[in-house]
Amino acid sequence: MSQKQRIFVWSITAALGGFLFGFDTAVISGVEQSLQALWRLNVWEHGLTVSIALIGTVIGSMLGGIPAEKWGRKKTLFWIAILYLAASIGTALATQWSIFLVFRFLGGLGVGASSVAAPMYITEISPANSRGRLVALFQFNVVLGILIAYLSNFLLQGIGADSWRWMLGVQAAPSLIFLIAVLNIPESPRWLLLKQGKVAEALLVLNMIDPTTANQTLVAIQQSNHHTEGSTRLFSASHKTPIMLAVLFAVFNQVSGINAIIYYAPRIFEMTGLGKSSALLSSAGVGLVNLIFTMISMNLIDRFGRRTLMKIGSIGLIVTLALVARAFYVEDFSGMTVPLLLFGYIAFFGFSQGAVIWVFISEIFPNEVRASGQSLGSFTHWLMAAIITFTFPYFAEHVGGGNTFLFFTTMMVLQLVFVLRLMPETKGTSLEQIEKSFVVH
Repeated sequence: MSQKQRIFVWSITAALGGFLFGFDTAVISGVEQSLQALWRLNVWEHGLTVSIALIGTVIGSMLGGIPAEKWGRKKTLFWIAILYLAASIGTALATQWSIFLVFRFLGGLGVGASSVAAPMYITEISPANSRGRLVALFQFNVVLGILIAYLSNFLLQGIGADSWRWMLGVQAAPSLIFLIAVLNIPESPRWLLLKQGKVAEALLVLNMIDPTTANQTLVAIQQSNHHTEGSTRLFSASHKTPIMLAVLFAVFNQVSGINAIIYYAPRIFEMTGLGKSSALLSSAGVGLVNLIFTMISMNLIDRFGRRTLMKIGSIGLIVTLALVARAFYVEDFSGMTVPLLLFGYIAFFGFSQGAVIWVFISEIFPNEVRASGQSLGSFTHWLMAAIITFTFPYFAEHVGGGNTFLFFTTMMVLQLVFVLRLMPETKGTSLEQIEKSFVVH
């Protein structure tokens, strides 16, 4: 196996955590009505059933950096695979609502922790010139997982009264593949060196990554450790730049309205006058467009850089969101105008924020605090996702679609200012070099 193929296999293995993340998040859409009827859930219980995984995700992302620092990236990915496996089997076999909630919550913890550990692992084993594309594999797998969950739900919906059990249980297969595959990847050389002091083992992995730069990279990692001694706490003055960049980037990711649009796509399409079946079909189209443009972005991120993708994406998001807001204000819902604009919106999102977020946040923190920094970025992302998802139906109803989409438009104007004024370019630069330019000594 060539060096390039080897790194790709390691990266795709870690990115399987992203596939399960996407699948686990989306699969609930096909079973929530069956569960409501089965356990006679009231409105509050029904809401908790749908959102319990999101609560687990927020907690998992907040705590995910701790095992990644203590036990290593590889071991953390292994336990995430165990969580996914337990969640899929446990929810499928649940006989009581309370048991279902426990296992669904465990799945959420897995989602949150994988959004910390997987991009971080891929970042630390990737060569600088292909790091963007390899880390973007994680987001590609998230989007693919969402699409496969919708397809799986569609194919399994008619197989009897207990079809919901199969919809949830089918996730056990990719979970098991992930668990076995993780056993065959090496540990992150940066963790081995900086957290365990295992120089020989770290050098062995670096030689597998690129024998021509292994010794040079080893020295750079050791030097970065000397630079950051005394600044191993995330919330110290020396890390204020990466903290500010990660938090703002994660906030902008969600105030674009992406999760509101993905979760409530059928409802939005119905608001514009489409029939129910057309609305469901259009929401499946959202998943497909997201996948295609995430794939395009993956192939361009190392060539044109993170900032270029974000500039193009921000402008596209501003235009599409402003036109959707206008359609709501003047009630121009004729034909396919709004669905086509939202497809355009998803395309620009997948091309920019969707693919760039996990790459950028995993690159900008120093080796010493990367796990806690990735946790902070991921936690901010998921907390904002929960807030936007919970509040969107209320605002859409009380403030109106026009004002809601105008808010998202304004936020994307601010994102463009952030990209032009504050966002640095990190393409083709080693992690240790990025650290030198960011950390205040």
